[in-house]
Amino acid sequence: MENTNTETPQRKERMEWLDAMRGFTMILVVAYHVAQMGFLQPVKQSSSMSFLLLFRMPLFFFVSGFLAYKASLAWDARTLLTLLGRKVRIQTLPTAVFFLFSCAALYPRFMPALQANLNSPTKGGYWFTLALLYMFVLYYVFCYAESKLRRPSWIPVTLFFLLSLAAYETCYLPRHFWWADGYKGKAPSTVLDYTSLIQLMKYMPFFLFGNIVRRYWDKATRIMDSMWFYPAIVCLVIFCTMDVLKWHTLRMAWANLPLTMARFILLTMVFMYFRHYAPYFSQMTFIGSTLQYIGRRTLDIYLLHFLFLPNLPAVGTFFKANKHNFAIDTSLSIFIALIVIAFSIITSNILRISPIFRKYLFGRG
Repeated sequence: MENTNTETPQRKERMEWLDAMRGFTMILVVAYHVAQMGFLQPVKQSSSMSFLLLFRMPLFFFVSGFLAYKASLAWDARTLLTLLGRKVRIQTLPTAVFFLFSCAALYPRFMPALQANLNSPTKGGYWFTLALLYMFVLYYVFCYAESKLRRPSWIPVTLFFLLSLAAYETCYLPRHFWWADGYKGKAPSTVLDYTSLIQLMKYMPFFLFGNIVRRYWDKATRIMDSMWFYPAIVCLVIFCTMDVLKWHTLRMAWANLPLTMARFILLTMVFMYFRHYAPYFSQMTFIGSTLQYIGRRTLDIYLLHFLFLPNLPAVGTFFKANKHNFAIDTSLSIFIALIVIAFSIITSNILRISPIFRKYLFGRG
């Protein structure tokens, strides 16, 4: 397949600010779990969680899709099987090990916790690696099929994106689909819950969006650098975000439109921010080197951070009684998240002393 990416950014530049952005996103993920599981803050009662929830995980999957595109890779059956085998090993074994350990360490009784978490689509927090594995499997199979085309075309990946977006939309239409958020009936436990495939449906469009941006980098950068683009999306995202969090003007099937637009625009704005200020996120700066280090250890942090979340429900009670403290609410969650991340990295480094643990728990040979 020919390289459609004619103006690929230099690998060093790309990896530095992308790693920093991924590190930033990891901090937001842990901060959310600190507030949700540590402070016991319901999303609707938090002054920051509902906003950060709009883009933190979409941004994570966007970056994964962006980095998944390999223009020079020659797709054949051997390459496909090699990549699939590697992803299955990296994603499934570590997830299973830490999932089982968390059920044993964090809950009063192991078997009830195991059963409850297996029945849940979020798997006690460990759904992310499973959903990402599904995405890579679908994407690799798609790339293999795409490589058989006589001529490269933008049509296949666009159709793939539109199909994923259609599946995504069903997750937010409770009047029509029993698996959708907000469904009022008695939804049966199905394979979508047991396998966390419902999470795949919710986030696959963001993975493919990142992949498309990477595939057509020259065109994407021209759009982002145009004079009108950023002001336009800022104005649009203000209205979309306000509608999602406060106004709720749209109803029924249209209610998901501002939510979808807010998610895509907010992750695009974060992406543009890190790209625009790339020199500040280089290895030569303290913030850049710190965020990059966190960004390169996202798997380790994600697998381990659940073990170090605080148990401070009194903080959630305080914020419930003193609402609209966005700065304080967010700052405290991020401060505790940085401590949790530090303990996760220290634990990871201790385990990584063993080559066996380094390879099979964290995917590093």
